[in-house]
Amino acid sequence: MHTNEMGVFGVSPAEEQLYRHFLRNPDSPSEGVHVKLGVDRHETEEAMARLIRLRLLRPGDRPGWFIPVDPEQVVARLTEMRLREMYQEIQRLTQSRYVLTTLRAETAATAEGGGQAGAYGGEHGVEEIDDRDALSNRMEELVFFAREEIASVEPGFHLMSEAVLKRRAVEWRALKRGVRRRLVLPADTLRHPRVAGHVRELLARGGEVRVVEEISDQLAVYDGRVALMPKDPKNLDEGALLVRGRGLVSTLSGLFEKVWEQAEDVSVELREPAEPEPELSEAELRVLRMMCEVGKDETGARDLGVSVRTYRRHIADVLRILGASTRAQAALLARERGWV
Repeated sequence: MHTNEMGVFGVSPAEEQLYRHFLRNPDSPSEGVHVKLGVDRHETEEAMARLIRLRLLRPGDRPGWFIPVDPEQVVARLTEMRLREMYQEIQRLTQSRYVLTTLRAETAATAEGGGQAGAYGGEHGVEEIDDRDALSNRMEELVFFAREEIASVEPGFHLMSEAVLKRRAVEWRALKRGVRRRLVLPADTLRHPRVAGHVRELLARGGEVRVVEEISDQLAVYDGRVALMPKDPKNLDEGALLVRGRGLVSTLSGLFEKVWEQAEDVSVELREPAEPEPELSEAELRVLRMMCEVGKDETGARDLGVSVRTYRRHIADVLRILGASTRAQAALLARERGWV
C-alpha cells in the first residue's frame, strides 16, 4: 500500500490512488473503479474530475475510458504548479505584516503588566531583500554559516557573474568542512565553458550536480532551515524572499527532492579533468599586478616602461586567458589562482 507520496504536490490520497490505478491499467474505463479501489463513489467522481483538470488523465478513444499522462510530465507540471502556489503563499505572507501591528496592540497591556511578549520575526517568517548587494551579501552569509547541506535549483548562466565568483571561495570552504552541496542546472547551460568549468570544479571538490531539460524556477535551501527564492521566478533583479519556518521550508525542501529525483547526473565528460589552464607570461603577470594596483592605464604603462597601446594589449590578453569580461572579474579570478 502506497503512502500519499504525491501529497507534496497537493494531490489527495484518493487522487493518487486513482492515478496509480490508471498507470497499472492504461486506457481503461472509469465505471466501477470505486468498487475496485474500495473508495466512496462520490469521492471517486470528485477525484476523477480533479485529475482531469490537472491533466494527469486524458480521455481515451472510447467514452468513459481514460489514459494516464506520462509520470515524468506529471511530476514536472505538478512541481511547477506547487512552486507557483508557494510563491503566492509567501508573497501573501510578506504583504500581511500589518497584522503584527494589531497583535502588538492586543498584547501591549499584557507586556506592560509583566507578561511575556511574543518573539516576533525570530526563527520564522519571510524577509524581502530588494537590494542586489544586500542579496549577494546574504547569500554569502548563508553559505558561510551552512553546516549540513546547500541544495539549489539554478538557471546556470548566473555562474558567470562576479557575485558568484566572489562567493565561490566561501562555497569551497563549506565543502571542505563537510557541507553537502547539491546543484540542479539546465543541461544546455553546460555548453558554456565557464559554466562547465564551474561544474567540473564543484564535482572535483565533492559536490553533486544533476541536470534537467528546463528550469522555470529558482530555489536554494540551506540546512533544511532557510530557503531563498526570487520574488519574480523569471527575474532575480526584482529581489528575493528569504523564508524561515519549518512548514514552508519543509515543503520547499520536498519540492527540491522531487526535482533532484527527476534530474539526470551530469555527463561523464564533465567528470574528466579540465584542460590545463594557460599560464601568463612574465610581461602579462606584471601588467595584471599593475592593473590591480593602479587606476589609470597611462600610470601603469609609465611604471612598466611600455606604451599605453602595448599595456592595453597585454590587458586584453589577460582577460582572454582568464575568460573574464571585465577587469574587476579578471582581478577576482587572478586572486583565486594566486596570481596576485
